[in-house]
Amino acid sequence: MELSLDDVAGLPPTLQLLDWRRRVAALYLAVRTAGNPEAAWQAWMQGRTALYRRHPQSPLPAEVRAKGRLPLFFAYDPALRFVVDVAVIKTPPRARTVDVGDDGALSLTPALQTIGLAQPLGAELTIFALGGYGGGLLLAFKDATSGAETYGGGRYLLDTIKSADLGLARDGRMILDFNFAYQPSCCHAPTWVCPLAPPENTLGAAVRGGERL
Repeated sequence: MELSLDDVAGLPPTLQLLDWRRRVAALYLAVRTAGNPEAAWQAWMQGRTALYRRHPQSPLPAEVRAKGRLPLFFAYDPALRFVVDVAVIKTPPRARTVDVGDDGALSLTPALQTIGLAQPLGAELTIFALGGYGGGLLLAFKDATSGAETYGGGRYLLDTIKSADLGLARDGRMILDFNFAYQPSCCHAPTWVCPLAPPENTLGAAVRGGERL
């Protein structure tokens, strides 16, 4: 049984965070199992907006939400959905260490390289392995909209720590649908510290899909 958001507000912060993570994971599970990508995006967008508006663990400060300032999104563009091969980076450069505030340091090691984005978007992207307990993968990127139409520090498409994962196609290729790109929490308030998109993950094209300013 899922608690109402009003009930969640009465829980200790640690349990509120657990509820937030569970709800976000459920959103992405619904996306991966949906048959229609655009319908899945509509449900994801609406669910994400509802969480940002009402959940006590929303990265939006209460005074911002009180003014009705909620996440905005570009219109869905089917041309921004890709199913790509990835190549394993067999001899990765040294891991880079990122300070993430009270959470300590996070190490990022180049792990995978996309194959198939250079022609439509201007460059291939590097997917990083997250060092630390539990590990995981992170894909953060910048594009020609960064700093003007979208957050200057870039956006996320894959972050398995936060359950942001669109899954794999039946043939094992990776689904990268930029309509699901979202701005990290540090875009919304200075209390958050996030890994930003690395310089090598800068796309020449303007990716007008996903969350925008």
